[in-house]
Amino acid sequence: MIATAASTWDWSAVGDFMPHFWDGVLVTLQVLVLGSVISFALGLVWALAFRAPTRFVRWPVGFVTEFIRNTPLLVQLFFLYFVLPEIGLKFSALTTGIVAIGLHYSTYTAQVYRAGIEAVPVGQWEAARALSLPYGRTWTAVILPQAIRRVVPALGNYVVAMLKDTPLLAGIGVLELLQRSRLQAAQTFQYTEALTVVGVAFIVISYLASLLLRSLERRLVH
Repeated sequence: MIATAASTWDWSAVGDFMPHFWDGVLVTLQVLVLGSVISFALGLVWALAFRAPTRFVRWPVGFVTEFIRNTPLLVQLFFLYFVLPEIGLKFSALTTGIVAIGLHYSTYTAQVYRAGIEAVPVGQWEAARALSLPYGRTWTAVILPQAIRRVVPALGNYVVAMLKDTPLLAGIGVLELLQRSRLQAAQTFQYTEALTVVGVAFIVISYLASLLLRSLERRLVH
């Protein structure tokens, strides 16, 4: 059985796939990096809005984030790509995919930020008030630096989750890693090589991303 499996592996098929593979890697990394930036930035905005003094801000933000979080990402992708153009908002498939992933995961990172903010000791707020620090300065110099240090590991988990969700973008025509392998395999009828290479690539990218985030975590802690 082992000899039979080995004999079916075709290294020339791997070589033929590699140019398409690197194109797919580039697109996947674009989605991952830009989607992460959007999700981290927008998630912080949602988290701060949750603490707004008026319920006329808190309630709409809570409704919107819950709606997005409880709707499948694939449905959101289809909505942004196929429905928005009907009202004049049309973007490329790649841009739509980046925005959709960033928006979707921002509702999760918002809860991470929220937990980090609530974990900051009450004494830090009282000390800022005792020093008469302006409201904005209290957030930027006292609260957020402590909160973000606490939540970096959780944010890193969502980076890996975003990476694993990038194949969903194939549904709107984005040529990311999995879609590249499917197209190559459909032309050559050699699925094993292309899909195996893509699977290994996802593992490697996830591992490298985790190492980068651990390094960032150590820097923030120390």
